Amino acid sequence: MEMSIGFPNIGIEFAHVGRSVSIFGYEITFYGILIAIGMILGVSFVVLEAKRRGQDPNSYLGMILVGMIFGLWGARLFYVGFSWPLYRGNIQEILNIRSGGLSIYGGIFGGVLGAVLFCRIRKCSFWKMADTVSIGLLIAQIIGRWGDFFNRGSFGEYTDGYFAMRLPLSAVHTDEVSAQMREKLAVIDGVSYIQAHPVFLYESVLCLLLLMFLLGSQRKKKFQGEIFMRYLALYGLIRCFTEWLRTDKILIPGTRMSVSLIVSVFLFLFFGAEALIRRSMEKKRAAARKRRREAFYAAEEEAEAELDRQEKKRAAAGTAASDSGEQAEAFEKSEGVQEEEDEWDGTLPSAKRQQEEAFREQQTERDADTGYGDEPEENTEEDPERNGVSEGLDSSEDAESKDTVQGGSGEKPLAEPEGGSGDGGLSEAERIE
Repeated sequence: MEMSIGFPNIGIEFAHVGRSVSIFGYEITFYGILIAIGMILGVSFVVLEAKRRGQDPNSYLGMILVGMIFGLWGARLFYVGFSWPLYRGNIQEILNIRSGGLSIYGGIFGGVLGAVLFCRIRKCSFWKMADTVSIGLLIAQIIGRWGDFFNRGSFGEYTDGYFAMRLPLSAVHTDEVSAQMREKLAVIDGVSYIQAHPVFLYESVLCLLLLMFLLGSQRKKKFQGEIFMRYLALYGLIRCFTEWLRTDKILIPGTRMSVSLIVSVFLFLFFGAEALIRRSMEKKRAAARKRRREAFYAAEEEAEAELDRQEKKRAAAGTAASDSGEQAEAFEKSEGVQEEEDEWDGTLPSAKRQQEEAFREQQTERDADTGYGDEPEENTEEDPERNGVSEGLDSSEDAESKDTVQGGSGEKPLAEPEGGSGDGGLSEAERIE
C-alpha cells in the first residue's frame, strides 16, 4: 500500500507516513499517541495554572479524570448513535474504540456532564474550574488533531489550492471520497491519488489562534465561566467552517444535514449571545458598583470635611472663650485691686480698725494716768502755742515736785489753793486752760 502524503503546490512530499508503531509486539497508532500527548500537555497546563492561581490542583485532577471517563464514553456513544446502521448487526464492535469512531462533540458533552457531577459532589464552582480546564482541552485538541494526518482522515472536499493535500486513494476510506474527488483523480506511476483540503491543519491552526485569544482574555473576564463560554462559541464557529468542508460528516438519519454542523451553529449562537449578554450585564453592574463606591467615598470625604470644620469651629470657640476668660479674670483682678485701694484710701478694714481703736484706748488710758486724758486731740493739733505753754507748765510742775521731795516738809505742795479763789483746787495749768 502506498503510504505517502504530499502537498504538491508547496513542494512538500512525505514518502512514507506510517499509521502506527509497534512496541513490544503491541501496535499503537500515532493517532492515539498524539491524543495522549495532547492530554498530558493539557492536564499539565491546568495543574500549573491552578497552582499559579492559588487553587487546589488535586480538585482539578479529580475533575479531569472524571471528565475523561465520561468524555470517552460520550464521544463513542455520540458517534454510534448517529451511525447506528453500521453497528446494528455487530453490537460488540461498539466497544472497539481502537478502530476509530469518536466524536469531539460527544466527548465535550460527556466530559462536561462528568465535571458537573464531580463539582456538585465536591461542592466546587464548575464555571470557575471550567475556565481553566477549557484551555487545557483546547491544547489537547491542537495536538490531537494532527492524528488525522497520520490516520488519513477528516479531510475536506477536493481543492487545488495552495495547501491542497494529496493522498493515495487506497489509503483512505472509500466512503469519504466524494464524486468530485473521483473526477479529479491524479495517477502517478500507476497509483491513483486524491486531492483534498487538509481540514486537520485548518482546525489545528485556528484552535491555536483561539488558544492565544483565550489566554489574553483571562485577565479581562467579567464573570466566572466566560472563558468556557467563549471557547464553546468560538470553537463552534471554527467547526462550522471545517465541518462545511469535510466529507466524513455524521448525518441525521434520513437527511443530508450534518449533526456536527447543527451543534456548531447552536453553540456559536447560544453561548456567544450568552457570553455577550452576561458580559454586558457585568459591565453595567461594575459601573453601578463604581458609582456607588464613588458616591460613598464622596460622602465620606464630605463627612470628614464637615468634622474638620466642626473641629475648627470648636477650636476657635475654645480660643475665644479662653481669651474672654483671661480678660474677665484680668478685669476681676483689676477690680479687686481697685477695691483694695479704695478701702485703704477710705476706711481701713475691720481688723485694722479694731487694732487702731485698741491702740487709741491704750493711749487714752496712759493719758488719763498722766492727766491728759480729757484733752481733745484736735486742739493739740490746731493750737501749737497753747501746747507749748502746757508743756512749760508741766516741766515747772515736775521741777517743784522734785524740790519738795528733796527739801523736806517745810514747803506746801502746789496742789493746795492759796487764796481760796473757788477754783476747786485746780492746778494753774488747768485754770489757764
